[in-house]
Amino acid sequence: MKAEWPKNLKDARAVQVALRDRVKITPLRKKPEFIAAVDAAFFQDKVIGVACLYKYPEIILLEEASAVTRLSFPYIPGFLSFREGPAIIEALNRLKIKPDVILFDGQGIAHPLGLGIASHIGVLIDMPTIGCAKSRLIGEYKEPGLKKGGRSSLEYKNKVVGAVLRTRDSIRPLFVSPGHRIDLKSSIEIVLGCISKYRIPEPLRRADFLSKKIKNDTTYLKTGNMSSR
Repeated sequence: MKAEWPKNLKDARAVQVALRDRVKITPLRKKPEFIAAVDAAFFQDKVIGVACLYKYPEIILLEEASAVTRLSFPYIPGFLSFREGPAIIEALNRLKIKPDVILFDGQGIAHPLGLGIASHIGVLIDMPTIGCAKSRLIGEYKEPGLKKGGRSSLEYKNKVVGAVLRTRDSIRPLFVSPGHRIDLKSSIEIVLGCISKYRIPEPLRRADFLSKKIKNDTTYLKTGNMSSR
C-alpha cells in the first residue's frame, strides 16, 4: 500500500479513519525467527528513524539500519505516525533481513481511533506489529499483579484493546496492544520474550539508544546514511 503523509490534522484524521478498517487482529501464522524494534528521534527539522533486528528467541542483535527524513507534521497527541512514520519505514527498508514481527514504542489499537503507530505502519507495510508503550493513551484498567508476567486488560468503550503488563517484579507496567496481523496473546508473549534485566524489551532499548546516538552525530545527519552491522 502506498503511504499517504498529509501535512494537516484534517487530512491526517481522514487517513486514520480509512486505514483503521484494514487492521487485522489475528494469531501469528508462525513462530517468529527475527524481531525488529524501531524508534525515532528529532533534531531541528529532521526525523531520525532506526530499526534494530534481533534473532528470536535468543535476543541476539544481528543488524541495525537508520534513515533521516524532513519533519513535515506538527506534534499532535494521537498522530505520532505522521511525524515518525516516513523515517521508520525507510529504516526498515534498509534492513537486509526482513523481520517477522516489529516492536514499536507506542500504541497499536489502544488508540482513540484504533490506529496507533504500530497499527498504522503495520497496515502500510502489511507486517505483524506490536505496540509497547510506557504510558496509557486511552482506556481503563485494574493494576496488574506485582510479579513479572502479571497482567490486566486495558478496556476502551467496552472492548479489550490491550494489556497492562508487568515485565519486572514490582516495577511500573507497560501498555501492550496488538498493531496488525497479530493478536494480544502473541503480543504479550513476544514482549515478555524480549525482556532481559530491564523493564523495556531489549530490542526497544537498543533502538532508543541508537536513535539518540545518531542524534548527536552531526556528520551522519548531514548525509542520512549509516552502514548496517
